[in-house]
Amino acid sequence: MKDIKFPIKFSFNITTLSNDFTATDASGKTVAFVKQKMFKLKEDISIFDNQHKTNLEYKINADKWIDFSAAYSFKDSEGKEIGKIARKGWASIWKAHYEIIDQHQKLQYHIREENAWVKVLDSVLGQIPILGGFTGYLFNPSYIITDLKNQNIVRMKKEPSFFGRKFVLNELKPIDLDDKERIILGFMMMVLLERRRG
Repeated sequence: MKDIKFPIKFSFNITTLSNDFTATDASGKTVAFVKQKMFKLKEDISIFDNQHKTNLEYKINADKWIDFSAAYSFKDSEGKEIGKIARKGWASIWKAHYEIIDQHQKLQYHIREENAWVKVLDSVLGQIPILGGFTGYLFNPSYIITDLKNQNIVRMKKEPSFFGRKFVLNELKPIDLDDKERIILGFMMMVLLERRRG
């Protein structure tokens, strides 16, 4: 996943009960298939190299039973931890705020929601019959990742789509290969959590 080119698109499968999505790169090539195990007390995410689940590339697991302030560890196919994403509990009630931490347990990046009102309107109006199916075209939240110098690195935006099933990641500043891996994994976990929150 280090060699993939931006923009990267996440497309959720809305025909199954599970919370699965496919990631494709700028060429349209499938670079990952993300599968979330359902009905688990702790988050358990598997990331494969394709939709056929041929090779398991990464695992993401929560370190707590509830996700209010949980951290989610990224592990490669050999079980080695390569970083994590942590949700900032109270800070995320109004506007989503996450931190990406490297393999040495050092803070690297912040992910923040750019406009909380967009998600609020999307969530509220989404509860209205018939109208709810169209909110995915009207309200599209975006999230920005910044480094410790407060420089914008990557933006993720929900694309207009039914049921909020499409997201796109755009690179704003060149990223080191190891950091790119952590950033993409971080957004994969974050989008699962944010879709569940509404």
